[in-house]
Amino acid sequence: MDIEVGIQEEDMEGSWTLLSWLASCVMVFGGTLPYVPQYQEIQRSSITEGFSTCVCLLLLIANILRIFFWIGKQFELTLLLQSVVMIITMLAMLHLCCNIQHTNRVSTKQRHFTDLDLRYFWSWSAFEDYLLFCFAFTVLCAFLTLLLLDSVLFVEGLGSLAMLFDAILGVPQLLQNFHNHSTRGMRSGAKHGNVDALSRRETYIALTTSPSRQD
Repeated sequence: MDIEVGIQEEDMEGSWTLLSWLASCVMVFGGTLPYVPQYQEIQRSSITEGFSTCVCLLLLIANILRIFFWIGKQFELTLLLQSVVMIITMLAMLHLCCNIQHTNRVSTKQRHFTDLDLRYFWSWSAFEDYLLFCFAFTVLCAFLTLLLLDSVLFVEGLGSLAMLFDAILGVPQLLQNFHNHSTRGMRSGAKHGNVDALSRRETYIALTTSPSRQD
């Protein structure tokens, strides 16, 4: 009888392990999936007006902050990998948008990050300018984290800011749609990606903190 109970417990533990592994994969890559059809739509139509690149800005800032938050207060490695994958995805979206905007651009006037002109912030002419901003922001975060790593208030502040930028993720796209008086060019998957990501995160936390795994 004890042997049968032991086998059942092992089977249950194995099932939870497999389910947790699958949940980890969904968490790492699931948040980026809504942007795949958006990427394909922009590539197909060569039109970027329906997609707000400020979404990329918010996600880049949020996930860079989350990585430094992990340095100060380590959490699930899966969520860290999710941030890395999301950063790569947003850079890919920006690269595509910059290439198409460069092809469609009529004006020869160039705008660059090094101009330090706030009027054209995040409306630069080259993809390299967006990379330069990300690099500068990362260096700033690294310096502050190194300086204030022992401060609980600072570390928690990083996590809170990351959550704040996640929470307002839909605002730039709403403003873009209002400005265009249309949602043309905006894929439905990307519209709901923010809510889906939150749902996946809650499900993942529930799975990885299940009693079976804690035993």
